Amino acid sequence: MKMIIAVIKPSRLDAVLEAVTDAGASGLTVTEVRGYGRQRGKTEVYRGAEYEVKLLPKVKLEIAVPSDILDAVVEAISRTANTGKIGDGKVFVLDLEQALRIRTGDRDAAAIAG
Repeated sequence: MKMIIAVIKPSRLDAVLEAVTDAGASGLTVTEVRGYGRQRGKTEVYRGAEYEVKLLPKVKLEIAVPSDILDAVVEAISRTANTGKIGDGKVFVLDLEQALRIRTGDRDAAAIAG
């Protein structure tokens, strides 16, 4: 099992959700976050005054998947989150040692299956 953590632009969320579902992911968690990478924020103008926004709004997705669909889900995220502009985001893949569905007591692959 693997845990995918993706940080993407909020405007791409709906497309990414549809793509990862089509790729076989049965559930995910979405969190609104703020941060920066190479982009290092941006300068904006508000009522004629220029100011710097250092932490940009992003969306973090956490998706637990069986190892056999990992590549399909990562590719789906990469394809649909890509706008070709700086700040599109990152995808991280981690080993997931254990999973437990609290309601039923299912463990590991059964716990993350739809």
